[in-house]
Amino acid sequence: MASSLRVPLLLLALLAVASATAPKQGRRLLGGLQEADVHEEGVQRALDFAISEYNKGSNDAYHSRAIQVVRARKQIVAGVNYYLDVEVGRTTCTKSQPNLADCPFHDQPHLMRKALCTFQIYSVPWQGTHSLTKSSCKDA
Repeated sequence: MASSLRVPLLLLALLAVASATAPKQGRRLLGGLQEADVHEEGVQRALDFAISEYNKGSNDAYHSRAIQVVRARKQIVAGVNYYLDVEVGRTTCTKSQPNLADCPFHDQPHLMRKALCTFQIYSVPWQGTHSLTKSSCKDA
């Protein structure tokens, strides 16, 4: 008789543990996406890396840089996945110029270009590595 009660009691115990560990409203699921602060150091590094890769892959004679980060999210995995939605603009600096941070954006309509880009960057901070795993842009 005692063995016939084991299975229902075991199932009841498993259900109790599962409900106690299930995410409650307002809690974050480990490994899930969460909003990230644009000013966070890791987000800034990921953004700089993504823009650098964007410029390397562009045929444009001018550098582009971020106008604004529309949305930043992160996911903690075996490193960190950053998901960035960024408005990118064409600057007046040619690719032969090294300091992109001070480059103004083009204001002449025939030279001005804007794009809305989505970047996914995988970062392993303790190894100092970044890789651009996904990138897509459309004219804004």
